[in-house]
Amino acid sequence: MTDGDAPLTYLLVDGENLDATLGQSILRRRPLPQERPRWERLLQFVEARWSQPVKGLFFLAVPGELPMPFVQALTAIGFVTIPLSGASDEKVVDIAIQRTLEEIGRRRGDVVLASHDGDFLPQMSALVGERRTALVGFSEFRNSGFTALAERGMELIDLELDVKAFNERLPRLRVIPIEEFDPAQFL
Repeated sequence: MTDGDAPLTYLLVDGENLDATLGQSILRRRPLPQERPRWERLLQFVEARWSQPVKGLFFLAVPGELPMPFVQALTAIGFVTIPLSGASDEKVVDIAIQRTLEEIGRRRGDVVLASHDGDFLPQMSALVGERRTALVGFSEFRNSGFTALAERGMELIDLELDVKAFNERLPRLRVIPIEEFDPAQFL
């Protein structure tokens, strides 16, 4: 690890995974713009949670033309946008995030991964216990392998319920702790 660096949190966003989960599994259709996460809230949440600066890295698979309005919006709120391309059978976002997690392992800094994907379990496992780590996503869709990492100290954060990244309540089916149950929501 390099020494002398100021405390920093790396926030790695698997945009493809989160968008697919929101669209296919929660909404069961392509999300409308107002139904998408407010990404600036995630940056603010992580910075407030761990009381240190955040470097947000947003990974995108770009098979064709760069989605400039989206990239510009991410840049304006403080993300470094990482557009990736590769062969059709390559999971370019996963490969890039895995490599980035491995590189972070050689540096100082805490890590928040926004994804549900179990492909990152080996890299995150290597970081848990060495620094603060967290996983952000929709609790009911996270890979079950992250449960063991949570038992070792990784924080599990819900993008909607904890971060409050959405303007509208999502139609999620989840187990409700009795202290949070509000019958008015179902009547």
